[in-house]
This record gives sequence, structure tokens and C-alpha cells, in this order.
Amino acid sequence: MQALINLAAFLLTIGVLVSFHEFGHFFVARCCGVKVLRFALGFGKPLFTYHAKNGTEWVIGGIPMGGYVKLLDGRDEGQKIAPHEKTQSFDAKPLWQRSAIVAAGPLANFVLAIILFTVIYVSGVPQLPARLQAPPEHSVAASLGIAVGDQVVGWKSGDRNESQEIDAQAFISIPSWNALRWELMDALTGKQGFSLELQSDTGGRYVKHFPAAELPEMQPGLDPFQALGILPQLAPASGWTELKLTPLDALEFAVHRVWLIGKVSARLMVGLFTGSTSIKQLSGPLSIADMAGKSAQIGWQPFVAFLALMSISIGLLNLVPLPMLDGGQLLYDAWELVVGKRITVSMQARLQKVGLVLVLSFSLLALFNDLQRYLSP
Repeated sequence: MQALINLAAFLLTIGVLVSFHEFGHFFVARCCGVKVLRFALGFGKPLFTYHAKNGTEWVIGGIPMGGYVKLLDGRDEGQKIAPHEKTQSFDAKPLWQRSAIVAAGPLANFVLAIILFTVIYVSGVPQLPARLQAPPEHSVAASLGIAVGDQVVGWKSGDRNESQEIDAQAFISIPSWNALRWELMDALTGKQGFSLELQSDTGGRYVKHFPAAELPEMQPGLDPFQALGILPQLAPASGWTELKLTPLDALEFAVHRVWLIGKVSARLMVGLFTGSTSIKQLSGPLSIADMAGKSAQIGWQPFVAFLALMSISIGLLNLVPLPMLDGGQLLYDAWELVVGKRITVSMQARLQKVGLVLVLSFSLLALFNDLQRYLSP
């Protein structure tokens, strides 16, 4: 039964995220006057096909593991373009329009994440307060005198000299531990100092500054929050608060959250190549299906939050400058902007093969990590 729930949640996740991503490409292509030959969700033998009046073929494939938008393109040797359609060809458009069409897919994923988070915050979501445990001995927080029961109520990024005064109005409000956690991850991965406004059990408020030089390094297998000494004080559901915002406030909060998650995720992705992030953290389809199923069983809000996180991940992944991905095409466009001429079709074909090998290698590594997680005793 659990396997069926995971499968259904996984297919729904992939369907929603891929649909929105490809619709981004489709929408901007149509706005730029490019003819869309096919909008496909999934691969393999078509299960459903619809031919629209504008010439677009809408297809649902039998293998629900992705999708694509096929544009009219004069550089595609398999296409024969009629003279009256040449102006609707992708390759006939100026560079900025071609780049906008390519970038629209990842951008659509970020927009979707903002919409999903906004819906959650408007509906109201239970949140664990940012009340802290006693900091571990020898941690940064312990050396600063932070005590058990102190609650973080404000956040300010940036280093400061001890002689500088802190303006309380410069602090942003911290409504929950989840909000604080992403601010902390942003500071730790960005190696940027920060200040916390705390409220003690007696109601008094004070400020503690965490200089960048004293922040713990991000290392594979180590919990940076332990070394930092900022950990949440667990509380029963009755002790949680509800975060419920007006639509405009929810939208602003969602944009900030997506920006933070995007920055942190991008730094962690870079860390795969620098060694600060373990390759064991790569997750494949089995992990995604498991997380999708578990979040769906908890409730609609955790599942929607999971969709938002996955949407951000897909948007970032597609911006990686590898052939086969949107980021690779944008890299070609950057070359054209600097050099003044396009990469040849033959060169693109060779680079696509290299990109395919790299993408398949990362996919197999992620699948291997999944098998280790779920099949190891």
C-alpha cells in the first residue's frame, strides 16, 4: 500500500513540476512568435494526442519521467520549414528572445514555488517557535552566553564592529524555527556573519552577534547547527504557533523564502565539486518518491511544501551549464553574445553527447545512493 502511495505521489510531483517547467518554455515561445510543434509530457508511446488549431501537438507519453517542448527550428535537419513560417522559427529570433525562451522553464519553476508557498502562508500553517535549547558546550552560541529558553525574534545579516550600534528596526522578524533555519543556512553556506535579537524567559530582549570568522565550516557528515549551538527546543503541538498572513504579506514572505532556499541549494550544489557537500546527499527517484509519499500522508500542506522545494531544485538543476540542460543552451547564448557568432550545429551535437554522458552519470550516482539507503541492512 505504501508503495502505491509513493508511486502516485511521485507521478503527481513529476507531472506538476514538469508541466509547469515546459509551460514556461511554451508560453514565452508563443509570446515571442515562435511556433510550437509539440508539447509533450512523458516519453515513449503516446497515450493521448491532441492537435490544436495553431498547429501544436499536445502529447502525454507512456513513460512519465519528464517532458519537452519542440519548437520550429531551422537548425533541425529533420524539419522542413515553409517560406511563410520562417519568421516563426526559433533560430530566426534575436538572441535575447531565444535566451528568454530557454530561461523561461527554470523561471517557471521558481514562480511555481512562490505560488505554492504563498498558498500555504495564506491558509495558515503550524510552526515550531524559534525557542532555543541549551547550546552545546564549546559551541559559538555558548561562548556568547545564549541560554536555554531564549527565543529568536529578529535577524540581521552582515558583520559589524563591536563599536557599532545595532538598530533594532533593521532586524527582520523571525516567526518560527523554520524561518530561522533557512536564514542560518544562508549565513553558514555564504560564510556571512549575522546578529540575532533574542527574548529571554523573563521577557527582556538583547542582541548577540555571530562574526563570520567564528562560524563553523560546512563539512560533509557534520551538523553545522551543533557547532553553532543554535538548536530548537522541541515542543508539543499545543505549543506551536500558527503562521497566517495576508495575501500580499504571504507573497512577500514566499519570495524571500524561495530566494533563501535557492541561494542555499545553489551553494550546496557547488559544494559537490569543491568537496564541502557529500555526493551521498544526491537523491534519485526512489528518495523523491519516498519523500513525496510520506509528505502526502501527513497532509496537503507538507506535500505542497515538498512540491515547492522540488520545484526550486528542478529550476536550479536546469540552470547548471551542462549540455542537455537549459543552462547549457544559455552558455551557448553567452558565447554568441561575446564572440558574435553561434556555435555550429556539429559542435553542439558533440557537446550534447558529452552532456548526455554527464547527466546519465549523475543520475546513476543518485540512483546508487537511493539503493544504498533503502537496500542496505
